[in-house]
Amino acid sequence: MDQSLPSSDPSGAEALPVPEPILEVAGLSKSYGENWAVKGISLVLRPGEVLGLVGPNGAGKTTTLRTIAGVLPIESGTVRIAGHDLERDELEAKRHLAWVPDQPTPFDALTVWEHLEFTAALYRVANWKERALELLETFELAGRRDALGGELSRGMCQKLALCTALLHEPRLLLLDEPLSGLDPVGIRAAKRAVFDLAARGGAVVLSSHLLGVVQELSSRLAIVRGGRVLFDGHLDDARRAASAGADSDLEAVFFAVTDGAGLDQDAAPIVDAALAPIDADGRPRNDAPDDAVSRASEVER
Repeated sequence: MDQSLPSSDPSGAEALPVPEPILEVAGLSKSYGENWAVKGISLVLRPGEVLGLVGPNGAGKTTTLRTIAGVLPIESGTVRIAGHDLERDELEAKRHLAWVPDQPTPFDALTVWEHLEFTAALYRVANWKERALELLETFELAGRRDALGGELSRGMCQKLALCTALLHEPRLLLLDEPLSGLDPVGIRAAKRAVFDLAARGGAVVLSSHLLGVVQELSSRLAIVRGGRVLFDGHLDDARRAASAGADSDLEAVFFAVTDGAGLDQDAAPIVDAALAPIDADGRPRNDAPDDAVSRASEVER
């Protein structure tokens, strides 16, 4: 399909083509019982873009990410990843995707190296060992390659999740609070990974309550409240929309756009449901262990 924009140059110079989207979300909605966590969210992300997804607790950020990742089923709307419909062509769509949940939980009985080996087999990554060693060195896990998943600290679990996510060089990287628990080395490595992936033509969706980090890493912002996107665009546009000063940081803009919201009204049931364990079909479970969601997320990835 011709993606060229009409030329506005009076000389008749041909316009540059618009890159095909890596992520297309249209009318995405998701409910937990009678509570709607996501209400018709639409997003388009193109190569080289890093989208900062921010909003108060209960805004629908995590549910949106889990649905895009295929961890939760799509209730209504569509998700396309690298041109592949997530429902109709799930395996091909997920081949281009990597997902790091907010609390990744490795398999207790697998070593760090075996996690990477498993991921390489899952995505059919050729000559993966050199890439795996490079990632372990970058995140300072090389000395722990034989450690079992159950022996890792919170920060090491986060580093391992980032390593497995980056191993197959995804076109779309979804990150939910990716810096949680990381030491300074891990934080620097994670930031560089985001910049490097975008520079290679990939795309990243980053959700974090650390607004300074979001401002530093993101080329675009989506401010979400009540399951809806209140704003989608660049920070300068957000400043103008919020009638904020030209030098206002994201924190000031965020509170202006959301009217100082810390927790969406009536959001508690949504927060509880969004963080609840889920079964194989994505339905919330009440009998699953606390780490079931993160483990399911890791398997899905």
